[in-house]
Amino acid sequence: MENLTSACDGDCDCSPDPALLADFKRAIHALGGKWKLEILFALMNGAVRFGALRRSIGGITQHMLTTQLRELEQDGLVSRTVFAEKPLRVEYELTDAAYGLLPAFKEILSWSRLYGAARLVASHQA
Repeated sequence: MENLTSACDGDCDCSPDPALLADFKRAIHALGGKWKLEILFALMNGAVRFGALRRSIGGITQHMLTTQLRELEQDGLVSRTVFAEKPLRVEYELTDAAYGLLPAFKEILSWSRLYGAARLVASHQA
């Protein structure tokens, strides 16, 4: 398996490269939270209005969705567009930076299909 955290040759302490760790922490901070990954995944197919987004993510409260969207917007992953219409229309969509996560999302789905199904089968047999 590829070692991404250090340049360990076997003679060192194998601690993570501080620069790589800082980059990883920044990404985890931007994506961390109970709902952020689900929100980003729900926006992968294009702009969505707030109400439709909330309905697509079961169990999230209006307050939590608003909070998470604001954080994602501050981190440059989601853009918010307000249309001067009556009634007011607000849409959320991914930025180019967030679309860069698409390969990672595909890998997570692949991993889930491979290991999630095996784990589910094992837990039902126990």
